Amino acid sequence: MELLASHDVALVRADNPGPFSLTGTNTWIVGRDPAWVVDPGPALDAHVAAVAQEVERRGGLGGIALTHDHPDHADAIPVLRERLGAAPVAAARGAVELLLVDGDRAGPLTVLATPGHAPDHLAYVLDRTIGFTGDAVLGTGSVFIAPDPHALADYLVGLARLRAYGLALICPGHGPLVQDPAAKIDEYIDHRIQRERLLLVALADGQRSVDGLLAAAWPDVPDVLRSAAAVTLAAHLDKLADEGRLPWGVERPAWPVSPRG
Repeated sequence: MELLASHDVALVRADNPGPFSLTGTNTWIVGRDPAWVVDPGPALDAHVAAVAQEVERRGGLGGIALTHDHPDHADAIPVLRERLGAAPVAAARGAVELLLVDGDRAGPLTVLATPGHAPDHLAYVLDRTIGFTGDAVLGTGSVFIAPDPHALADYLVGLARLRAYGLALICPGHGPLVQDPAAKIDEYIDHRIQRERLLLVALADGQRSVDGLLAAAWPDVPDVLRSAAAVTLAAHLDKLADEGRLPWGVERPAWPVSPRG
């Protein structure tokens, strides 16, 4: 795509497809002399080799920017650094060289905090034009929201701030490029609002069990994604509780569980 080429961005997609990773984890390589890697991905030999080859072609590794520390985004870091040299790793938490907060810079990238899918989740913006969104915004489908304190409310704030950039393109952590970022982010916000509406109707009708609430508000979710829906249900219930809108006696999904992504 012309916009990627004009901003010197390349994609290397890992061969780890699945219901949570879609077509595989997207590793983005930005710039050259040196290049920065956004989300090295899983530690698959072929993937690491392809990323390393592209980075070497671009003059070496300047740094690694991590959107969040889930294995399908982060596991390749040690082997990639072993192969390319110990360039700094930038992330919101962990034993990294650059510990980032909202508004920081990581090489050519501006940091935008987008918690929700994970408490440490960051997005990165290049030239106020291209957003690297990890699992905050995917190419297709929606993401699960981990029920950390204030996770869903903070996620919606992060989406609104991302939309305010007026991006021309989103490079997601999984799935295809998003070529109309404003429409996609609006879709994500509307999706969360609609789930909340369905939940409130179910609660008003007397539903209190996890199974009943999932059936009412996530009727379209296949069995393979049911655990992720339950995680997100917990985040929705927490938001309602924070706002004083959760009735007494509602069953809460167990957390933590192990949805991937």
